Amino acid sequence: MKAIVARSFAPIDRLEYADWPEPEATGSTVVIAADAIGVNFPDGLIVQGLYQMKPPLPFVPGMEVAGTVVAVGPDVRRIKPGDRVAALSAIGAYAEKVGAPEDTVMKIPDGLSNEDACALLCGYGTSHHALKQRGQLKPGETLCVLGAAGATGVAAIQIGKAMGAKVIAVASSEAKRAVAKSAGADVVLGYEGLKDRLKEETGGRGVDVAFDPVGGEAFDALSRSMAWNGRLLVIGFASGTIPQFPVNLALVKGYSVVGVFWGNFTRIEPATYADNMRELIGWRLAGKVEPVIEGIYPLAEAPAVLSRALGRGATGKIILKP
Repeated sequence: MKAIVARSFAPIDRLEYADWPEPEATGSTVVIAADAIGVNFPDGLIVQGLYQMKPPLPFVPGMEVAGTVVAVGPDVRRIKPGDRVAALSAIGAYAEKVGAPEDTVMKIPDGLSNEDACALLCGYGTSHHALKQRGQLKPGETLCVLGAAGATGVAAIQIGKAMGAKVIAVASSEAKRAVAKSAGADVVLGYEGLKDRLKEETGGRGVDVAFDPVGGEAFDALSRSMAWNGRLLVIGFASGTIPQFPVNLALVKGYSVVGVFWGNFTRIEPATYADNMRELIGWRLAGKVEPVIEGIYPLAEAPAVLSRALGRGATGKIILKP
């Protein structure tokens, strides 16, 4: 079969579209013929050796896949060939067929497309966990979302509205701000003068929950814009700069800085993760959230697509198809 292969930790353009051994249906493994493969920002970090986790070389990147089960191992109990499923893993999804442990595989209900199923896994899963468990967002609170046109940003806007918050979205261009507005944001801002704009939009009170996948100077503005008892959620550092936090601000302004590592959450709290996915799927079927699929591209184009995503040039969710 064909797959995208990383033979070394190197720039994204060194990825190869090459032959790769097909997965085998042993033990509790479910083999999935891929129909939709999700592209995520961490994929680009992993292939360069810049992520928290470094897999053995060579490897196939990719966290999300949705498709049809073609074989199951002898220990598999819930899943059967012919089922339409989605699976989550740290690596392995950028391939024509993907093997996944049964406990990482979920059946896709009627009414949910394979593309949307991929979007709900990592992008929406991260934002939902961030706002629900880590941020404990409450109805009537003000949520500020940075990187608001990206996959997790769009998800955070829609989930914030579903949870009853007022959402202030921040994005870097008019086109991206239009995406954020169409996703349901109440207020849309640029990054210039962000601290002053947030003060103005909150009547000087500050932001209750801040969702920050960007870092850098934008984090500095947020750190000075939090409300009493606020929660500043650290999602990632798409700007390329990991900020230094002056801890006296947390003391004086009485807010918390909260880390969000969704991958560890899914492994450490699988029951809570499963509950989250059931809620997200229910919201999608009810129309409360709707993934923005920016584009669908051939699997062979993964290096170019991933480079654009890592350069913050993408809006919404990108899908690959074998």
